Amino acid sequence: MNKVVITGMGCITPLADNVDDFYKAIRAGECGIDKITRFDVSDYPAKIAGEVKNFDVTKRIDKKRARSMALFSQFATYAAHEAIYMAKLNIEDDNNIGVYIGNGIGGFDVAENNLEKLFTRGPRAISPLTIPLLIGNEAAGNVAIINNLKGPCHTIQTACASGTDAIGSAFLAIRSGFIEMAVAGGCETPITKLSLAGFSRLHALSDSHNDEPKKASCPFDKNRDGFTMGEGAGILVIESEASALKRNATILGEIIGYGASCDAFHITAPNPEGIGAAKAMQRAIEMSGLKNEDIDYINAHGTSTPANDVMETNAIKLVFKDYAKDIKISSTKSMTSHLVGAAGAVEAIICVKSLEEGFYPATINYQTPDEECDLNYIPNKGIEANMDYALSESLGFGGHNGVLIFGKYKG
Repeated sequence: MNKVVITGMGCITPLADNVDDFYKAIRAGECGIDKITRFDVSDYPAKIAGEVKNFDVTKRIDKKRARSMALFSQFATYAAHEAIYMAKLNIEDDNNIGVYIGNGIGGFDVAENNLEKLFTRGPRAISPLTIPLLIGNEAAGNVAIINNLKGPCHTIQTACASGTDAIGSAFLAIRSGFIEMAVAGGCETPITKLSLAGFSRLHALSDSHNDEPKKASCPFDKNRDGFTMGEGAGILVIESEASALKRNATILGEIIGYGASCDAFHITAPNPEGIGAAKAMQRAIEMSGLKNEDIDYINAHGTSTPANDVMETNAIKLVFKDYAKDIKISSTKSMTSHLVGAAGAVEAIICVKSLEEGFYPATINYQTPDEECDLNYIPNKGIEANMDYALSESLGFGGHNGVLIFGKYKG
C-alpha cells in the first residue's frame, strides 16, 4: 500500500480566502458568523450565517470562465487554484490526476433564480446554462477542465460528510495504486432562501442569537439550540509519497486512515447511542495501525445541535473508553459555522495546520457545561502543545459517517 501525503491546500471560508489567513483566524478564536446580507431574512426564524465576504473569483479564475459557473463551482475552483499552486504542480497534458469533490446540495441558488423566471415569465426565460450550472457534479468537472486533470473525476454527495468522504475516496485510490495524485475536497453554497427555509422548518438552525451572531454556534454547551449555516470550500492536493519525493514537493502532512459507515437509523436524526459514528472512527483507527491512545486530537463534527453533540460524545466514549476523558476535542464550527458539504474538507485543513504548528484549536462560545457532554472540548482558548495525530469526523443526514486520520509527516 502506498503512503499518502498532502502537498497542497486551498480554502475559501467565512473567515478568510486563503489558508494562512484562515488558520491565523482559527488560532485567534475569531468567528465568521454574522447577519445574512444576501437576501431579505425578515420573515425567517434564523437570520444569521457564515457568509463569504468580498469574494472576487477573478483573483484566480478568468472572468469569462467564471460566468459559466455557479457560486459553489467558483468556490471549488478558487480553492483548487491555491492548493495546486501551493503543491507546485507541473501538470502534463497526458496525466492521470484524479478529482474527488463533495458537495451536499449543488446549485440551489441557480434553481431558485430560474424557477422564479419559469413561473413568472415562462420556459423561454430561463438560462440555457441552468442545468450545467446547478447539478452537483459541475464543481468537480470545472476543477478538472480548468486545470487539465484527466484522471477519474468524481462527485461525492453524502450531505455533511461529503468533503471528508471525497478526501477519503481519493486517499483510498492513491493508497491502492489506482492513481498517484488527486485534487480532493468539498464545496458548498447553501445560504439561499429555500435552504434557509428548509433547515428552519426542520428546527435544525440556531434562531436564538440573531442579535448576537458571533455567539450562535456553541457546540457542546448546554444552551446550544442548532447549527449555523455557512459556505465555502476546502481543497487538498494529495499524492503518493513516492510521487511527492520524486518531484521534491514540500510535504505538509499525511493521511493514514479513513473510515466510513451508515447509521441506517433515520433520514435526519443520528443514532443517539453513536454506534454508526463509533464504527467509522474504529475503522479509521484500524486502517491507520494506531492505538486509541495515539490520537492526540479530535476535530469533532460538533454542530451545536442538541442531538448531535450528545450522540458524538457517546460515540467518542464508545471508541476511546477511559481515554475519552483525556483526549483533546474541539468543534471549529464554533468559528467557521457549518459549511455542510465543505465542512469536512475545511476541517481537514485545520487538522493539517494544527499538526504542523503544534496547536489545538478551541471550541469558542463554551459557557455552560452539559452533564451529557462531559469531555474535554478545549473551551474558548486554544492550546500550544505538540500534536502527532489528529482525527476528524463528519456526520451527515441519511446517517452518513466519515472519518479521516492525519499525521505529521516523519519521512
